[in-house]
Amino acid sequence: MRKFIPTPSSSTLELGFFTVHFYALAILLGIVFAIWLTKSRYSAMGGDPNEISDLAFFVVPAGIIGGRVYHVVTSPQKYFGEGGSPIQALQIWRGGLGIWGAISLGGLAAFVFFRAKKRSLDFAQLADAIAPGLLLAQGIGRFGNWFNGELFGKPTSLPWGLEIPSANRPTGFEAFETFHPTFLYEAIWCFLIALLIMRLKIFQNLKSSGLVFIFYVMAYSFGRLFIESLRIDDANLILGLRLNIWVSVLVFLGACGLFLRKKSVNPSK
Repeated sequence: MRKFIPTPSSSTLELGFFTVHFYALAILLGIVFAIWLTKSRYSAMGGDPNEISDLAFFVVPAGIIGGRVYHVVTSPQKYFGEGGSPIQALQIWRGGLGIWGAISLGGLAAFVFFRAKKRSLDFAQLADAIAPGLLLAQGIGRFGNWFNGELFGKPTSLPWGLEIPSANRPTGFEAFETFHPTFLYEAIWCFLIALLIMRLKIFQNLKSSGLVFIFYVMAYSFGRLFIESLRIDDANLILGLRLNIWVSVLVFLGACGLFLRKKSVNPSK
């Protein structure tokens, strides 16, 4: 009986002249589920679900572009450094979408969409409706990293360790065979937060204030902080810590401050 998680032997499916990349398929599947869940929550809050379909045409491309730009800007050596390949900066199916960039540009696109014309609900209500869907999309999307054999953690001998082919192991870790499956840790964390938001009664009383979305940012950042500390892929360092650890800390603290501020202004919610 195997005591590890194998890495898929292929990250693509060849269909004649057409190649399906499982990373892209995971991202697409996550988007589909996110739209479905958001439409359901938005409708339950009294909104017109067709607005979510219209919104998706703006937010999805903006989120993908923002996520890719963040990844490329924070990892420029891979594309523009010595031995780098600038053209790969456009090859999203190879992996590399930064959630902070996706949320930032996607959120901006949604804000503009809601400012351009009066909608059935306000922007804060949209944010609360979309939070679990984003978590679902993030969790599903992480399985794309599994197919690509990337973004895993430190070596481990735990039964759920991820077996990484020798060609994918970073320099200095060639002798190790199994690593922490950080893609799975993050997926489970995202699914857990989404479940809490949708099941706990306390969040039902917050759904019209923007606090649910702020909680999502706060909770995800907290988990990402620890998951990021396990990863061993190349990353820019600031004072010895990975850039995304600093981003997680700053976003978490900012979300905590905003959550407490809004709660003090609306103590009854």
